[in-house]
Amino acid sequence: MTDLTLNYHLMHPGGDSGPGDPNAAFALDGVYHLHYILRHPWRDGHSYSFIHVTSPDLLHWTWQPTKLQPSFTGHGMFSGTGFVTKQGVPAIIYHGQGAGRNYIALAKDRRLSAWDKPYTVEVCAPGGGPAELARHWDPDCFLVGDTYYAISGGLEQPLFKSRDLRAWTLVGDFLDHDLPDTVIGEDISCPNFFRLGDKWMLLCISHSLGCRYYLGDWDARREQFVPETHGRMNWRREEQPVYGCGRRTDFFAPESVLTADGRRVMWAWLQSAGPDGALREKTIQSLPRELSLADNGLLRIRPLRELEALRHERVSLKDVSLKTPVANHFDVVPPPVAPGLQPLAELDADACEIRIVIPREEALRKLFGFILFADENGGGLQIVLRPETGTLRVGTAEAPFAVADLPVNEDLELRIFIDKYLVEVFANNRQALSAAYMEYGGKPRLAGFTVGMSTRIRTLDIWKLRHTNQGFRDAQVNRIWVPDTR
Repeated sequence: MTDLTLNYHLMHPGGDSGPGDPNAAFALDGVYHLHYILRHPWRDGHSYSFIHVTSPDLLHWTWQPTKLQPSFTGHGMFSGTGFVTKQGVPAIIYHGQGAGRNYIALAKDRRLSAWDKPYTVEVCAPGGGPAELARHWDPDCFLVGDTYYAISGGLEQPLFKSRDLRAWTLVGDFLDHDLPDTVIGEDISCPNFFRLGDKWMLLCISHSLGCRYYLGDWDARREQFVPETHGRMNWRREEQPVYGCGRRTDFFAPESVLTADGRRVMWAWLQSAGPDGALREKTIQSLPRELSLADNGLLRIRPLRELEALRHERVSLKDVSLKTPVANHFDVVPPPVAPGLQPLAELDADACEIRIVIPREEALRKLFGFILFADENGGGLQIVLRPETGTLRVGTAEAPFAVADLPVNEDLELRIFIDKYLVEVFANNRQALSAAYMEYGGKPRLAGFTVGMSTRIRTLDIWKLRHTNQGFRDAQVNRIWVPDTR
């Protein structure tokens, strides 16, 4: 049986474990804290807890005793977010599974080793008396000036406010309007609302279409978010349906944290990644991604810079030419074998990073790409630049990315992270896709191809990456994280 344990991705150490949403992230006194949901036995059925992990660098994780669990709260833990109060106290807001209410809990210390009993978020109408909310659902809490605001997600997103986290008053609709590229019927769940540069960002999901985001402004007078742009982070594979939770939502349930040095870092649960949802119950989190805004206001997505500290044993190739282009109109692309498919390197580790830089003028208007885990039968994982669609293809998923949209002085840069069967690709800090290739074993070859004319690769760097999973292996043995079941 294939060992599915990954080398440097965060994953649950206890076997099958859905749902896996990352939650309640903090940067406190030089330590990062993250929680994720675990479904587990509870009395005569099952319930949900927040598993707690800590790290000095967002890569090396240690499992802590589980405190946020139904034996303490009286209900299961569903998604929410972490925040720090005006008094500097870590706090969480979340949905109580089976309780039909949202809750707030305050930490008793900055190690998050103990919590006060959670209390319900009671919302009043502006004139007094209970407010009528369509539904209590995935919440988020954020500060604007001296005022706390919270939203309850779903098809509608009511906004309410408080000065003390106890007395809440309904404000109205959180969203001023929706945008043309959203789909009627999409919900806003797992919301996380924060400042990013000179804009506000709403990071969220819709259950049917996966991770997405809005960028816009906060209207302080009207107390409302005014979105300007909307983008997606989940990309459908060809074999998936066009709609449906768990069936086309590989990149799901995001959470973010502001690092001590001011970077906004996010994760997402790789919910249905892999063929036939092979990884659905493994609770694997994506690589941490740094989010920022470019000068033109567009989102930038780059791999966590701490990943570079894992590099060792670099192999560097320069001025490599893909010199045998596919020229026959009847040929298959990608070509399955040589000479059209050209071997480039042998990867002698199952944890590595590949960085490929191609001059913009060499990549412009060309259909070309690379095959990971290439074999003699045309197999492997495709990474293809498609100028005719303006997309980057990884496996059978495609996302918007065009070399023609790069500034004239910016070369094409692909950073490819391989962790056994799991692959994440970043293109010019503008786009990112993930894929799973379960037949990776014994196939270390990296190959390339080009259509129409040769393509020159300026640099091709390959690093082995050190493993960060010792905490995972310790937690498999000590099982310190196991929640109460009675």
